[in-house]
Amino acid sequence: MEYVQISGINDPLFPKMHKLMQEVFPAEEVLEYSLWEGPLQDPTIRMFVAVEGDEVVGATEYRFYPDRKLSMTDFTLIGKEGMGVGPFLAKKRHEDLMKLSFEHGIELTGVFAEIYDPYRAERHDFGGLQAMNPFVRREVLAHLGFKRLDFTYVHPSWTNEGDAVSELDFCFLPFADVESIPGEEIADFLKMYYAILSEKPQAWQDMITHLESAGEVKLLAL
Repeated sequence: MEYVQISGINDPLFPKMHKLMQEVFPAEEVLEYSLWEGPLQDPTIRMFVAVEGDEVVGATEYRFYPDRKLSMTDFTLIGKEGMGVGPFLAKKRHEDLMKLSFEHGIELTGVFAEIYDPYRAERHDFGGLQAMNPFVRREVLAHLGFKRLDFTYVHPSWTNEGDAVSELDFCFLPFADVESIPGEEIADFLKMYYAILSEKPQAWQDMITHLESAGEVKLLAL
């Protein structure tokens, strides 16, 4: 299995990856094909696919922000079970982040991620792949060390129609012994992260306002 970076929509592996995303993820979590061109040229964005032969069997996208000493996992996609795709992607992603941190002379403080709450998510099939079931994914991420940030989370739909998506928790994998994160820092990060979307729901705006005045936001068990 190979860990191959995709840096543009003209990469022959990109349509295979995008098709896999459409088969597994809900529509509101998948950015339209042509809109990927700009993000994939962003140096903070890292997209890699797991390739077996000529088939894309998994993918992961994450952000590396050396100025903030933070990372954000956008998604991890397992397209085929029984091949160890999940552990392979997690290992390679961590190695890449540690390499980037060394090259920039920094130590990452942690990794943000949006994680489905299976008790609120209406859709559980995720392409019929048990490895992508939100109950399974949530437990795996808990084992990796992710914790839930203690606030009610919504995010703007990636369809950019202004809808609020409310089936996920905003979580953090700390690389140091911390029990909370300043709400203002979370709000600042989310405003930067979702700057690409022009249409944002009022619920998201209200959440940001709440975070900016919330003080410390606790990290809780996932």
